[in-house]
Amino acid sequence: MVDGLPLLAEPEFWAAHLVDLYDGALVESFGVDPADVEGMLERLCDKSAWPMFRIPLTGGHSILVHYNSGEEYTSTDCFIVHPDWWTDGLVLASTDEDRIGPGLCWPELAALIGAPGDGEGVTDPHARLLLLLPALGDTDVPAEAVTLVRRALIAQGGPDDCEALARHLLRGHPMWGAAAWSYDEDERAWICAGEHSPRGTPLGDHLPDAQRTALEHCLTPAGG
Repeated sequence: MVDGLPLLAEPEFWAAHLVDLYDGALVESFGVDPADVEGMLERLCDKSAWPMFRIPLTGGHSILVHYNSGEEYTSTDCFIVHPDWWTDGLVLASTDEDRIGPGLCWPELAALIGAPGDGEGVTDPHARLLLLLPALGDTDVPAEAVTLVRRALIAQGGPDDCEALARHLLRGHPMWGAAAWSYDEDERAWICAGEHSPRGTPLGDHLPDAQRTALEHCLTPAGG
């Protein structure tokens, strides 16, 4: 794998990264040449240089987003890690044949995009939002979400008139769609009702108590 950070400066990257979330006819809504997007997709599928993006979070946690090309197709995996955990990481979403997602609800995503992080990686809030958007799947997305996604698209080179695209991107990944979420006060965790979601039980419920508590504070810094 290679550090994907340099790709974020290329406008066609976002149309390629979010390609599963919109109809192909909307590619020009990103303000880029469709041919350039095809070229970027080929780069993302290059087995010799799979890009990986690290989103630093609080307490030493990170979310990793990386591409993984198999014999038949390329999947995108999103998981949260910590150097002290005995496990390799907790999967939030994956577009491989197992179809895992959604992995984030809107309150979590809204908190994570602007939360201070430890270490290097993707720190720009707009880039963090768009990188994690495929892992989102929430039936109760507020109106402000459209504004935030639109601003993020514009900040990354998109045209001003991209509100329709922003709304479309918030519908959820077609592999699992949007799902209902509820906050469990006893578990201090968001729970997802989606059939394919890994969040049907509290995330990291197998971790030691101290690590689980730190993870809760990382994902829900405002307490839900």
